Amino acid sequence: MFRRQLLTLLIGPGLIRQGMAATGISDAPQVQALALTDADWKKRLSAQQYYVLRKEGTEASHTSALNFEKRKGVYLCAGCDLPLFASETKFESGTGWPSFFTALPGAVDTKTDLFLIFPRTEYHCVRCGGHQGHVFGDGPKPTGKRYCNNGVALKFVAAA
Repeated sequence: MFRRQLLTLLIGPGLIRQGMAATGISDAPQVQALALTDADWKKRLSAQQYYVLRKEGTEASHTSALNFEKRKGVYLCAGCDLPLFASETKFESGTGWPSFFTALPGAVDTKTDLFLIFPRTEYHCVRCGGHQGHVFGDGPKPTGKRYCNNGVALKFVAAA
């Protein structure tokens, strides 16, 4: 485990994922990328979804009905329906956005966001590249992470 963490810091997650795929080693399912034109995205998404998912915007806090969702199920990317979070990982963060302590394996990619001067970790759907939100280090155990998600960037599907 220490070797993987060290390699992640030194090389970066993209190169490690490529190397693991080339050798047949994988800890997450491989996802086929979805590439659409800007015009296609505008047809597929509402104006607010387009702003958040494609332009890396942020919805107003306390506006998503998903803040109050308590049923068992799965949260999907609103852009491409890729499952991103299990309901068991959702928690009340008090921020006004749906929050999760971990994503499903292989569902999101991260990058550094310097928009507010200080670095933050932004995450996107691995399939369509849709902006979901930011991950912070103030979440509950077991991960200590808080995936703070725009509700408009998600769809919820209740368990049968």
